[in-house]
Amino acid sequence: MSRVDPKPGSAVQVFVRIRPTANFARDLIECLPDGRTLNIYQKKDPRRLHDLKHNLQSSWSFPLEGILHNMSQADVYGQVCRRVVAGALSGYNGTVVCFGQTGAGKTFTMTGPLDYEQRGLIPRALEEVFQEVGRRIEHAFSVHLSYLEIYNETLVDLLAPPQAAPVDMVMTEDPGGGVHVKGLSLHLVHNANEAMQLMFMGGKNRSIGSNTLNRHSSRSHCIFTVHLECRSRTLSNAEFVTSKLNLVDLAGSERLRKTGSEGQMLKEAVYINKSLTFLEQAILALAERHREHVPFRQSKLTHALKDSLGGNCNTVLVANIYGEAAQIKETLSTLRFASRMKCVRTDPAVNLHVDPVANRPSMVSEPLSEAQLAEVRSQVQRFLDGSTKEVQILSIRQVQEIFSQLKMAFQDQQQQVQEVKAQLCQLAKEWDTASSNGDLETISTIKSSQLSSSKGRKSREKSSLSKRVAEESPVARKTTDGPGKSKTQLPEKEPPVPEAPADGQDGPDQRADGEQSQTCALVTKSEAFEEFKLEEGRRINSILHENKAMLAKRRGLYRQLTDEVNSVKSAIDRTTAKIQSRKDVQGAAEKQDDVLMLRLKDLKNEYRQIRMAWKDMQAEVNYCQHLVDQTRVCLLTEFETWYKKTEEQQEVSMDKNSEQDEQSQQSSARQQLDTLGDESNAESFYNARYRFYKQRNFK
Repeated sequence: MSRVDPKPGSAVQVFVRIRPTANFARDLIECLPDGRTLNIYQKKDPRRLHDLKHNLQSSWSFPLEGILHNMSQADVYGQVCRRVVAGALSGYNGTVVCFGQTGAGKTFTMTGPLDYEQRGLIPRALEEVFQEVGRRIEHAFSVHLSYLEIYNETLVDLLAPPQAAPVDMVMTEDPGGGVHVKGLSLHLVHNANEAMQLMFMGGKNRSIGSNTLNRHSSRSHCIFTVHLECRSRTLSNAEFVTSKLNLVDLAGSERLRKTGSEGQMLKEAVYINKSLTFLEQAILALAERHREHVPFRQSKLTHALKDSLGGNCNTVLVANIYGEAAQIKETLSTLRFASRMKCVRTDPAVNLHVDPVANRPSMVSEPLSEAQLAEVRSQVQRFLDGSTKEVQILSIRQVQEIFSQLKMAFQDQQQQVQEVKAQLCQLAKEWDTASSNGDLETISTIKSSQLSSSKGRKSREKSSLSKRVAEESPVARKTTDGPGKSKTQLPEKEPPVPEAPADGQDGPDQRADGEQSQTCALVTKSEAFEEFKLEEGRRINSILHENKAMLAKRRGLYRQLTDEVNSVKSAIDRTTAKIQSRKDVQGAAEKQDDVLMLRLKDLKNEYRQIRMAWKDMQAEVNYCQHLVDQTRVCLLTEFETWYKKTEEQQEVSMDKNSEQDEQSQQSSARQQLDTLGDESNAESFYNARYRFYKQRNFK
């Protein structure tokens, strides 16, 4: 058995992923126990005298970085992509390329289906990028995205607005040796939600076709790029780093006699195979260390991947193969390409830059103008409201003004707290006096004034809260401590009101002192529950109310999709019956039959698309209903805990009791919501997917 060994110190890592199949060819494909060696056996055909006469090789061994066989999407990301993403966040360029036969699972590996658990490398990489950006608070990151398609040797911007005029894009080389696509749009994104929305939009615009090996075959090469820039928040540090993370989904190589491509599909296949041939030639040239010229400009694909293949980049190749005997020749061809790729060396280095204007004295000493002061105040107010997570700092003067604004806000808040405490102390004194004298009318008046003041304060807080959650979300969102962070949005169903306590049972606001005979239950348990929903439980309650409208829209969309599926199905049945009736009638016009057949084909394609959207919407409705049930239990459990604690509190001053109870309830509510599970990552994925469907106008 011959063995293909890479050059020592090869920088390009190569993994092989085998598409799962029930007909795995165990006698032809062998995965060794070390998980890094794949053996291929090809039986000699006794009918081919040429093979027997020349004793051609019938077995091969390929050493690899890893074999991804029967492995989940999460494990594949951990082995293949996580190291590259971490390097990109530290200033190293990174590239992950999926290569292989058509239908072998390249697009599934790179993007995955419209299902959160099965999401591919791109959405997982975007999640990790923004998670790490949130952790590195000492640095300021800017993230831009681009999505390039190479279709029939033509450059296409998948993120260009549909109404925009087409731009003539060309490739140019930077002075440092990198490749730049002139005219390709860059999109600034602030969170994973925005990034995945662009990913879905670009994926919708890709060129897709169908052949005998793959119903959704990619007819083009696509390069999804994350452009990162990281700067220190220290004003004296003028250094910053940049990096590019390329996630490349190549079109599948295909044998024309197997796929049966004709017409436009045949033209696309010719361009695909030609560009992949040029890619292999570039790889062979790179493997020859003393070769002076590498033919990168033979095709748009090799030119675009120039700095990823032989330059400053951490590069990983995922070779996707079939595990069936019928595809063994294509599998062997893919593995040979992978072994050549292991011979390619790259020289990754940190992309470090120095900002020449970072320490200009004029930016520090010049006083702020009125417009700049107004902008600083506006940014501080948005930061305090939670509508933004950071304040841009450009000068020392700006820092001083920010601290001044924060100080004034703190003083105003402190003054309001003192006023409220004084009012509570006064109410407590009046309460004690009225209770000792048995003056129930005065007690009722004090209670009413207290509730009125509390409701007024809570309504102001609620109005501010509603502004932050006004944006529609199709998926539940996780409540966090910060005022501007997202909240769990759950659909429908008001939690049931607990039964009122029996007559004579103590209410939550009744005093438990030695003079119980002179007092009575001021509120029933149902009234206490209503008060709880307006105060301590307002977060969960507001989430339920706000999601009623959202769930109604979603169910309406689901019903519309159902009607549309049924309508298209009926049209298919009518067209099929009409075709059958024409076949039964002698002398039917063949031209009319051809029109009906084309109509039937279009209807079936439309039916498949709408039914896919219908299934996804059905899954989302079931998912939201499951979260509703959990939140109902959360609200009732939290109320019972609050109600029990209120009854047990005895002879505690009004101001101390109010402050401690509010803090305890807020903390307990957050802990209870945590039992719903960490959906922070799924939130971005489902939000982006919902907006993707909404933009497609499935109504």
